[in-house]
Amino acid sequence: MSPPLPNLDTFPALRDWQRKALVTYLRRPGQDFMAVATPGAGKTTFALRIAAELLAHGTVEAVTVVCPTEHLKTQWANAAARVGIQLDPMFRNSDVHSSRDFHGAVLTYAQVGMAPQVHRRRTMTRSTFVILDEIHHAGDSRTWGDGVKSAFDEAERRLMLTGTPFRSDDNPIPFVTYERGNDGLQRSRADSVYGYSDALRDGVVRPVLFMAYSGETRWRTNAGDELAARLGEPMTKDLIAQAWRTALDHRGGWMPQVLRAADARLSKLRSAGIADAGGLVIASDQQTARAYAKLLHEITGEPAVVVLSDDDGSSGRIASFAESDQRWMVAVRMVSEGVDIPRLSVGVYATSASTPLYFAQAIGRFVRSRLPGETATVFLPSVPHLLGLASEMEAQRDHILGAPKEKDGLDDDLLEKAQRAEDASGDLEKQFEALSASAELDQVIYDGTSFGTGALSGTAEEAAYLGLPGLLTPDEVTMLLNRRQTEQLTAQKRQKAAEPVPEPRKPEVVPMSAGERRNSLRRQLNTLVAAHHHRTNLPHGKIHAELRRLCGGPPSAQATIEQLEERIATIQTL
Repeated sequence: MSPPLPNLDTFPALRDWQRKALVTYLRRPGQDFMAVATPGAGKTTFALRIAAELLAHGTVEAVTVVCPTEHLKTQWANAAARVGIQLDPMFRNSDVHSSRDFHGAVLTYAQVGMAPQVHRRRTMTRSTFVILDEIHHAGDSRTWGDGVKSAFDEAERRLMLTGTPFRSDDNPIPFVTYERGNDGLQRSRADSVYGYSDALRDGVVRPVLFMAYSGETRWRTNAGDELAARLGEPMTKDLIAQAWRTALDHRGGWMPQVLRAADARLSKLRSAGIADAGGLVIASDQQTARAYAKLLHEITGEPAVVVLSDDDGSSGRIASFAESDQRWMVAVRMVSEGVDIPRLSVGVYATSASTPLYFAQAIGRFVRSRLPGETATVFLPSVPHLLGLASEMEAQRDHILGAPKEKDGLDDDLLEKAQRAEDASGDLEKQFEALSASAELDQVIYDGTSFGTGALSGTAEEAAYLGLPGLLTPDEVTMLLNRRQTEQLTAQKRQKAAEPVPEPRKPEVVPMSAGERRNSLRRQLNTLVAAHHHRTNLPHGKIHAELRRLCGGPPSAQATIEQLEERIATIQTL
């Protein structure tokens, strides 16, 4: 006997973007529809509402959901059950047919790729609505993409969902429409888009405060040469990658210092009223994940939850952590996408993975909003590429076929190994030996704007958890950071003016380092942007974007000295 149909009258109220997207879907129904919505916006609820509409009106007889991981299968099934749609998360390819106790099944992309003919038969037996969650995963391999295409080509309706509608390669995503632009490149096209900036404006997601830490690093190459560099200073990509890996080494000083600052921030949030606030450390591989968990145990006195692979035990640990008040979880890739742990408020991005896709998925774990005024804080290395991604959190990207790709950080092959096999640490250690590293707060990135430490009160360690607000509106956070930075610059000018005039003598010129010069220019630019904001009421992000349009170049966190000087000259003429 089939389960009862869902009752639309008892369905939870939809958010504005969900209602608008639902109206768009119902007004021009077609076989395919792609909805892009930032993590935490409610893609699951939106998809289940469409499924309920189609089932209730007899448009379809069955529902199939395809998602990236085993853990998400259970999460989807539980969410569907709450609105009266029964989905089987335990369906196996050997079952051939879904039980009549369910409206359908939840599968993984890997599962479909292994036996597409099984799911094609299921789809053709009953008119089926297929929900392809995080559809960009269907392009992860030719087997997966071809399998999804073959299995669901004859579906009655298909809904593609993603929070990151782009990939780091040119593998086309099945059922996604691509349109050729004036530059000759093909871009993915969505039927409904609800980006991070939209969700932030509506209070659906939390704003994210990025705490970027630099520091001195020393390492020995496999040739026996000892090298030293300051994380965040201008250098070649190879040196950046080596300094980056040295900072993330658990035996150095950088990680313990950053973990202490992050845990102190977590304590501050808990004492400020978010009693169950949790933290997540995203590691590169299995060995370092365990080492980070040991460090956290030493720092906090409490064991951290460690999630290493996509198995039943890990799913249980994630679910248990989500419902508990434990402080910290350390994971490699299990929680980089889709996993819903709303209480995550503090993160440490301790991985060398640096693609826009991975970064967006990882930061998406921290943006889910529960209470007005909550602010998420993510600690990360002061690496130019990461700072650029943090500055462009609000940028909306599409999947572009044929665009040139850049490599940043570790080699792509090693990253793939680290993210998938979780056993890359041994290979990396053969290439270099980390000797020492120290951590120092370099800058804060908020709402696309980079603030120097002049925006903070007290020492860098205090600022990490005491000097920054955790329960203010996004506008109040920006105003406070701007005011503090302006106050410090004013105080410096007054102090200089009050100093006694020395007797005339030949001045001793102490040249600034490139890093000091760049930080000074960045602070000057941010002060001018803040002043322009008060004159025009334009958001800081828009002012920075206009300067980039006029002058060219990357966000200020990545800009060169020459580019910063050009922007300072330009804003003074606006």
